[in-house]
Amino acid sequence: MPTVKLRASIISRRVRQAQTDLVGKAVILSDGKAGTVESVWLDEMHGLRIFIRGHDVKWPTCTIKFMQPD
Repeated sequence: MPTVKLRASIISRRVRQAQTDLVGKAVILSDGKAGTVESVWLDEMHGLRIFIRGHDVKWPTCTIKFMQPD
């Protein structure tokens, strides 16, 4: 497989894996907002992005932390 197609395939597979790992999970953002991840997608300008149910903003995944059970 040519290098470009291989890289695209790897990126696509990792985005799908991120969707599987994150959608439906409770997270806390670095600014203190919390919620459940509703969707994950790849933004060509910003990288992997998430949408949290109940908020109007879309964040890069680097701003999330998983909520830990007590």
